[in-house]
Amino acid sequence: MNKSEFIEALAKEEGLTIKRAEMVINNIFESIEKALIEDERVEIRGMGSFKVKHYKGYLGRNPKTGDAIKVGKKRLPFFKVGKELKERVDKL
Repeated sequence: MNKSEFIEALAKEEGLTIKRAEMVINNIFESIEKALIEDERVEIRGMGSFKVKHYKGYLGRNPKTGDAIKVGKKRLPFFKVGKELKERVDKL
């Protein structure tokens, strides 16, 4: 399911217009994004949690030339699935 399908499903399920459902979904995603940018953890009970993982820089290699390349430190979003969702999906 992609974002537009998610919006359509919400609109149909809740009797909303597509425009209104899109606004709701965009607000949810923007709230999650803002929290992650501020290094906060976001937990959705029964589903899982989002957090930012911090990675140190390291010395890598260019696979084409074999030259050493310095890779800087980075922060990446990470989703950890919750126990309830994991069990529901596994039932199938």
